[in-house]
Amino acid sequence: MSTIDVKALGKVAVLMGGKSAEREVSLMSGAGVLKALQAKGVDAHAFDPSQREISELKRKGFKRCFIALHGRFGEDGTVQGALELLGIPYTGSGVMASAVAIDKVMTKRIWLAEGLPTPKYKLLQRGAYTREMVREIPDDLGLPLIVKPAREGSSIGVAKVQGYSEVQEAVDAAAALDADVLCEQFVSGDEVTCPVLGTGEQARALPVIRIVAPEGNYDYQNKYFTDDTKYLVPCGLPEGEEAAIQELVLKAYRVLGCRGWGRIDVMIDGATRKPSLLEINTSPGMTGHSLVPMSARAAGISYEDLCLQLLSTASLDHQRIERRRSPQSPPPAEGNNA
Repeated sequence: MSTIDVKALGKVAVLMGGKSAEREVSLMSGAGVLKALQAKGVDAHAFDPSQREISELKRKGFKRCFIALHGRFGEDGTVQGALELLGIPYTGSGVMASAVAIDKVMTKRIWLAEGLPTPKYKLLQRGAYTREMVREIPDDLGLPLIVKPAREGSSIGVAKVQGYSEVQEAVDAAAALDADVLCEQFVSGDEVTCPVLGTGEQARALPVIRIVAPEGNYDYQNKYFTDDTKYLVPCGLPEGEEAAIQELVLKAYRVLGCRGWGRIDVMIDGATRKPSLLEINTSPGMTGHSLVPMSARAAGISYEDLCLQLLSTASLDHQRIERRRSPQSPPPAEGNNA
């Protein structure tokens, strides 16, 4: 990693906490990032947007933000939009990519349009689905199947449904968390995840991690609060599979317009060995159980160096758009057709 001028980074806010269902995890991520940046000599400070007005960032002289928020109001384009208006560069994806990526259904639509594999699904909308529509879901997707809110993370509200009698309860529980409920074909096989660092053609995939959870149940509890889940890196997949997954993940990351960093979850069909994209995280966890630091460590990048590297890539959407515009290009015309 090239030398980063820590002083040039200025006063840094580590955004953590927030008001999503993932607040507890975000506080753990933020605490780790804050400690790492301070250890590197960065003038870093904790900032919880649910406790303080976001405009304080400008008034208090913060020059950039490390976004350690997860879920709504942190990973969905809203805080990114606020920082764009304030003119404060931030880590991770911009407004559009963040807003698209948090929506699992919209993400699937784009991946499918680009010819990328993702499990078959059905969308149900709160207040618009009937018991008959719910009963028909297993006929379309088979059993078992997965039911989850379209815009939650950390496996919150996710249910693996084994029989017809369980579908209604799972759908109602997901609908209590989100207006859109994603019912998804279950893929039986290896569960893996692959982080990505960088932007555009410079983006690179880190080592793939294979996840082996108790009874195959990689839920919120097993993600963050137990040591029963095994994370294998090197992943131990058959020769060539890891490289193929890394290539697929890079395509999935780029077509959504992501930047900075992210992590994509993939299922590998046990029978066909074909991978299917599940979802992307544009503000991944940075806790003691988190997977991006684990993969980075396998690539020779320490937690502290990873945090500093990510912070150094903080940017704004409008700056990137202006850099892409050729100096010879005329300014956009004014009027309705601009």
